[in-house]
Amino acid sequence: MRRLVTVLAAILTLGAVTASAVPVGAAPAALTARSAAAGPVPQAGSCRPGLLFCEDFQRLPIGGASSLKWGIDTRDGTLTVERAQRGNKVLRVHTVGNGRAFLRVDDFAAPGNRFYGRMRLRVDAFPTAPDWAHFTLVEATGTGSSEVVRPVGGQYAPTVPGVFWGVGADGGPTGDWTNWRESAPVIEDTWQCFEWMLDATGNRVAVWIDGVANPELTASTTNHGGNDVPFVLPVVDTVKVGWQLYQNGPTPEAFNLWIDDLALSSHRLGC
Repeated sequence: MRRLVTVLAAILTLGAVTASAVPVGAAPAALTARSAAAGPVPQAGSCRPGLLFCEDFQRLPIGGASSLKWGIDTRDGTLTVERAQRGNKVLRVHTVGNGRAFLRVDDFAAPGNRFYGRMRLRVDAFPTAPDWAHFTLVEATGTGSSEVVRPVGGQYAPTVPGVFWGVGADGGPTGDWTNWRESAPVIEDTWQCFEWMLDATGNRVAVWIDGVANPELTASTTNHGGNDVPFVLPVVDTVKVGWQLYQNGPTPEAFNLWIDDLALSSHRLGC
């Protein structure tokens, strides 16, 4: 009998030690720790039905970027899919000198020729030479107007000095212009959310940065950075997103940026 009591006491003591070593609610934390050790928790994709175009890169393999949904336009540049620090996949854009590397959305059509775009963006460094070096990240072209519309781009202004965002255009009657604004300086090596709108009503272009409207980064029929010729949007059928610099011998010699959560929609998506 005494031996049985001793055994029961030992069992109860072991149970108490075990219970005190694992507090109530510790099991989920232990599972989380094991999951973290196994690798990053997958991130939910940002694409959903009803968008005119969407690419969050989650379903693409790591390495050289390609998809049946979009094409590639490069010269002295590359597009690759990488895994970001937060675990999700992103598109890395790399160019050398005045090269270009674009993800190209062809056969695009927006109801009423009015659409919004959105992307998350981080640029390693912007050009600081030569003087007036300018660059494009988003470009829209189509029929009915020869304007190459650049809602997201910018320029290095040596007179300030500084690098600033600005709406621009090229190839059309308004000439080659980037209407950069000192109130919109670029920020290097930081994730930001960029949104833009193109609207055939009034030939309007508008830009939001991190959810905030930038009314100075606009264009319209009579308000733009070119000459006095009216600015007319094309009926957009192609949208390119990536990077192009237009001057030789830039500083730095190469450029790297990362893009995520790219979408085109008939309504504003927000950040």
